[in-house]
Amino acid sequence: MFHALPVPRRLQGRPARLLRRWLALSLLLGGLVALVLPGSARGTPGAATVVSARDLPAGTLLSAGDLEVVDLPEDVRPQGATDQAASVEGRMLVGAARAGEPLTDVRLVRAAIPGTGDPGSSTVPVRLADAGVAELLRPGQRVDVVAAAEAGRDASVLASAAVVAAVGAPDTAEPRAARAGSKGPLVLLSLPAAIATRVAATSLERSLAVTLR
Repeated sequence: MFHALPVPRRLQGRPARLLRRWLALSLLLGGLVALVLPGSARGTPGAATVVSARDLPAGTLLSAGDLEVVDLPEDVRPQGATDQAASVEGRMLVGAARAGEPLTDVRLVRAAIPGTGDPGSSTVPVRLADAGVAELLRPGQRVDVVAAAEAGRDASVLASAAVVAAVGAPDTAEPRAARAGSKGPLVLLSLPAAIATRVAATSLERSLAVTLR
């Protein structure tokens, strides 16, 4: 009859301790994977999203080189984002954007610049009554266009939320003090076609001003 050999006391309980250590190490490694790959660990699918490829200033007329398509988890992808870079090209950026920032619909306007092919909009060049105000404008800003009160006619708003497409360079040969109160550089405003016609016609007979939004 065979008898089991006695297990030395120093070896008793060692397999259980090794198993517990192995399980703890497995849990630790699993947690690290979840931190490094949150989308894969949580099962959150990514969605193609158009973002800015670099830092872009307000008023940028977007081209293919300004855009990049990346995958973003659905839970962080903002509403109004798009996965089609072609739908963003040729539009104007209203506000500055950092590199990697998703470009949503509220940050973009159809830039009515000659050659963009937007049949619903037009670009109208105007000179404002005050050169100093014109020099404050930047591409991408929204303004309301106001016809000044003249010859018994009250001031009236000709257009709301017009987009500044471009501002001509001021005449630097004339001192700023002398330019104040005089007509300043040409300002290109992007407007719906019907309203742009009205603004252009009014600018021929009345002084124009803008209020900043």
